[in-house]
Amino acid sequence: MASSPRRVGADTSKTRDVLLDCVEKMVLAKGYASVSYRALATEAGVTASLVQYYFPTLDDIFLAAIRRYSDRNLAALQKALSRRSDDPLRALWEYSWDEATATLTTEFMALGNHRESIRSEIAEVTERVRSLQLDVLAAKFGRDGSPDGQLSIGAALLLITGIPKFLNLEEGIGVTTEHAALVDALERYLDSVEPRTGPAKRKRRPRTAAPDKSSLS
Repeated sequence: MASSPRRVGADTSKTRDVLLDCVEKMVLAKGYASVSYRALATEAGVTASLVQYYFPTLDDIFLAAIRRYSDRNLAALQKALSRRSDDPLRALWEYSWDEATATLTTEFMALGNHRESIRSEIAEVTERVRSLQLDVLAAKFGRDGSPDGQLSIGAALLLITGIPKFLNLEEGIGVTTEHAALVDALERYLDSVEPRTGPAKRKRRPRTAAPDKSSLS
């Protein structure tokens, strides 16, 4: 007789959400390496067997945390873009700085370098986000359009959303040479293709010193 499949806690369970809240708290405090069945159980005040009931493997814990975090970020991005249909490139520029400097994003990306299932999930989420971003830019500039008459919407998208990640990686090791000049150049590019209609917001500036890594492992 075939064995019955193992029961797994429901995705809508409040206990599951509490466990994932604890995962985020642990990752923010001590990095992804701090998460284990025993440590998570202690943090949540439950038994390790209850954690395993909801997440049969350690990868299941991280995948669930990444999916919930990604869904939250995607909803925030959709809201920002729907409010700012007149300047989607600038909205993406500002969103990308927040995303690039978020500790959870940094930790999950680092985890993806060591676990294939996590890497695949991050890739799938990234493709979903990029598809949404391209659709929004196409709605303003046309699918084959160009914000400045030279860069395609795809090239402009990768430039605007990729530079914050690149600069954040360098800043993470204490390198900031010419970062401010690049940020200024891209701000001027945005001003040229999406002129401001309201008061200017404070421009984002790269950090001038290496960040505190006390929350990373």
